[in-house]
Amino acid sequence: MATDATQGVIDRVVERLSAGDIAHVVVATTSGATGVRFAEALADEPVRVVCVTHHVGFAGGDVDEVDPAHRDRLEELGAAIVTATHALSGVPRSFSKALGGTSTAEIVAHTLRLFGQGVKVCVEIAVMAADAGSIPTDRDAICVGGTGSGADTAIVVRPAHMNAFLDTRIREILSFPTA
Repeated sequence: MATDATQGVIDRVVERLSAGDIAHVVVATTSGATGVRFAEALADEPVRVVCVTHHVGFAGGDVDEVDPAHRDRLEELGAAIVTATHALSGVPRSFSKALGGTSTAEIVAHTLRLFGQGVKVCVEIAVMAADAGSIPTDRDAICVGGTGSGADTAIVVRPAHMNAFLDTRIREILSFPTA
């Protein structure tokens, strides 16, 4: 589903960038392929592309899921790459998995998923990119996420750091799956 939607999301992001008030586009990417698509499509735009990946070990062991060729291409294009612990899981999820129950972070994640997996991903990567120092918290950014692979959601977010998570604001929904 999401793979087919990616070009439409790119088109909507480019359209929104024409307003000239956004300087950062944050893209969730697992292998790096979606990040490359956005970085190439936005190469002529006056924005910084920030690609947020799964943390090393997300898929098990010490595996970094980003394809080295995609990482090289992102670096060529000047995109920043953030590989960090997921803001809405991390250590609390390890306790839930081992001991049962749930955490506040998981409740927030499940609540955001009521609007779609992509919305949850967008909010999460905004926080991760802000914590990494790759985007400022005093300006809006476009965040792009998806369900499975590719992109199906884009929102404008005023990010906050993890320690001020409740200051995060969703400003606009640019692209959202309807099915």
